[in-house]
Amino acid sequence: MSAVSRPRPAVQARPRVSWRRPARLAVRYVLLVAILVFAIFPFVWTLAIALTDKRAGVSIYAFPASLWPRQVTLHNFVDVFNTFHLGAYLWNSVSITLMTVVGTLVVSSLAAYPLARFRFPGRNVIFTAIVATLVLPSETNFIVNTLTLKGMHLLGTHLGVVVPTIAGAFGIFLMRQAFLAIPTALMEAARLDGASELTILTRIMLPLTRPSLAALGIFTLVTTWNAYFWPMVVLSGAPEKVPLSVAVLKLKGQFNYDPFNIAAGSLFMMLPVLIVFLLAQRLFLRGMEGAVK
Repeated sequence: MSAVSRPRPAVQARPRVSWRRPARLAVRYVLLVAILVFAIFPFVWTLAIALTDKRAGVSIYAFPASLWPRQVTLHNFVDVFNTFHLGAYLWNSVSITLMTVVGTLVVSSLAAYPLARFRFPGRNVIFTAIVATLVLPSETNFIVNTLTLKGMHLLGTHLGVVVPTIAGAFGIFLMRQAFLAIPTALMEAARLDGASELTILTRIMLPLTRPSLAALGIFTLVTTWNAYFWPMVVLSGAPEKVPLSVAVLKLKGQFNYDPFNIAAGSLFMMLPVLIVFLLAQRLFLRGMEGAVK
């Protein structure tokens, strides 16, 4: 009796290990790390110089040794704050920035709402003209704005710095795109209930576009806080009212080109906006996504 031959089990082919995907991932991470190092290197070096005790005889040009302070101290920050009266200039920056952010949010919302939801002749022409101003450098308006502020007796005041900057094309564009994303049914239901346009704007549109408002507020805050040329022009006759961005350049003469104190003053300039952005970066990204869409 012949034995019945059993079929041999099929040999399963081993899956091929693809090396392209890990290689692409590795290249991507290497590129991102390189960009990160390139972006934060100036801040890290400035921080190291500001924390270095200059009495230790360390040169800032001894790279890379200057990145690792031998003796860490906060004396440079205290020296700059007390000697340079940094608190007054810091308050000037807070005052100008706060008024600019609030004014920009109000003006941009009021201008963007009719451009997004009302139907009137010339609406698209007006919006196109507003957006077209984005291609113009801000310096082209300095002479006209300065003469206008002089006629309004606002030169040398914080209000003179704020007024010409609150009606920006970017803010109007951003809020218009956010308002267009709101369903029309919500507005029609509110109108059937007898709500006015101002009520619809404040009770429906603005709460639903909070990420865009936050993004516009953060963008305006950073831009205004770092602005130099326009505040310098308006406040040239009132040096005690200049913001920190203008006053920080006086550190070169005040401390006879002391790089340690200059680095400490620069950090006083950078840290507030950096902290605000890190705390609200999610809202900023969500708001910018709405603008792109």
